[in-house]
Amino acid sequence: MKKAWWKESVVYQVYPRSFMDSNGDGIGDLQGMISKLDYLKELGIDVIWLSPVYRSPNDDNGYDISDYQDIMDEFGTMKDWEQLLEEVHNRGMKLIMDLVVNHSSDEHQWFVEARSSKANNYRDYYIWRSGKDGKEPNNWGSNFGGSAWEYDEQTDEYFLHLFSKKQPDLNWGNPALRQDVYQMMTWWLDKGIDGFRMDVINFISKVEGFPDDVVKPGKKYASGSKYYRNGPKIHNYLQEMNEQVLSQYDILTVGEMPGVSPELAKLYTADDRQELNMVFQFEHMGLDNGPNGKWDLKELNLKDLKTNLSKWQTELEHSGWNSLYFNNHDQPRSVSRFGDDRQYHRESATMLATLLHLMKGTPYIYQGEEFGMTNVSFSSIDDYRDIETLNFYEEAKEQGQTEEQIMASIYAKSRDNARTPVQWDDSANAGFTSGEPWIQVNPNYKKVNAKQAMEDPNSIFHFYRKLIQLRKQHEVVVYGSYHLLLEDHPAVFAYKRTLGHQELYVVCNFYGEPATVDLDKVSGGQLLIRNYKETETNELRPYEARVYLVENQH
Repeated sequence: MKKAWWKESVVYQVYPRSFMDSNGDGIGDLQGMISKLDYLKELGIDVIWLSPVYRSPNDDNGYDISDYQDIMDEFGTMKDWEQLLEEVHNRGMKLIMDLVVNHSSDEHQWFVEARSSKANNYRDYYIWRSGKDGKEPNNWGSNFGGSAWEYDEQTDEYFLHLFSKKQPDLNWGNPALRQDVYQMMTWWLDKGIDGFRMDVINFISKVEGFPDDVVKPGKKYASGSKYYRNGPKIHNYLQEMNEQVLSQYDILTVGEMPGVSPELAKLYTADDRQELNMVFQFEHMGLDNGPNGKWDLKELNLKDLKTNLSKWQTELEHSGWNSLYFNNHDQPRSVSRFGDDRQYHRESATMLATLLHLMKGTPYIYQGEEFGMTNVSFSSIDDYRDIETLNFYEEAKEQGQTEEQIMASIYAKSRDNARTPVQWDDSANAGFTSGEPWIQVNPNYKKVNAKQAMEDPNSIFHFYRKLIQLRKQHEVVVYGSYHLLLEDHPAVFAYKRTLGHQELYVVCNFYGEPATVDLDKVSGGQLLIRNYKETETNELRPYEARVYLVENQH
């Protein structure tokens, strides 16, 4: 059992644009964040992951970076950022930064130089190809819709962009580019940050030759992802990065890796391979996708969720490490998605938290999750800001879907569900800003807000605090092995964690109907936490969660 501070930590993700605005311009900023650090300290979290605050034209909300060593004006200055780091450390918390190095902004100085001429020294920092038969170099589609290639008139070549056309992909095959990236990372680590969350880091190695992929029926472009996810040199690059940068510091590293399997995750995170601490995988986030992807809505099947989460728990039991999450800036709110945000708001939110936080791995909380923020249903597409959502709306219209069908998908799955401003209190704009917010506040802020949650001892917020404390009090929560129980129960997700003579039993009713379950196995234990007050029976109430600790005297 190799111990590490990042295994014992709980991470809280701040999406700065929507967190807290200090100057009334409607956009969250660094001083706003500083003003809420005591709140995060009270919650009990250990690490703050800060989504991008670098200089950026903001085509994709800061994931298009034009200067990796400067701060976006609307968030503040480098001095504000340095104050933030100091204040975080003063409170005994840590700060990790987002690292976005699969692509840069097209306004980054490297790209400005690269597109100026084929002979420029920076040309090879990006991926350029000639057209084929008067069209793009291959048939790959961008993750944001349209082709993954953009024609550049000035040099009569196309550049690759797996995301927006303002996000050209960096060429990791170029050693000079890699050295520049490592230097930049070292610069931030020397400033005192405690690690990195690495954006789509398993996309940085592409298959040479950029082969065409199969176009699915009804689609204009192919996915291409099998040629750039977990590519041929990905492990070489990460091991080089670890050797030259990461291994020099005691830090947390987590790689965002769409399309990663447990077998691959072990390669990325096993101690002896010297790559990363953990990865974000997305399999469980796709279980409610229909055959046509995320906008094609399908009910989550509990059996699928049990099988999937248990697979990751078991596979990474002895080698590697899991990250645990249901929410982030790219995902809808879990209480709306997997729970019931109306009739059983508190119960379903606390059940989901219990299920997740007591598994083996490092839990991640996304801002507002800790007091039950929900999805939003704006009446008009004009109120949405997310580039992926707006592109989907246009494409679905072209395909003849009705407004009602399209909006139903957007209400369920838009990334803007996670990006509405944090609801601090019941004052105007939920206390987020004194100005006009960059995206509208969810109208339910009068009922769902942090102030109210902190004042109510039975709130979702205080339940999260207790879950975080359990992690600090019981090693079995961090290091215990995992075993799925009641595998075939149609409504209950239950599992056991074991460490030495301790056994932790986690029993969750996943639905809004009562569920009967035989609790005799765990009835001798101490009830550590539960989300209902009433007396105990073998019937679990809607969304009821209970956790028992059994001490076996050997």
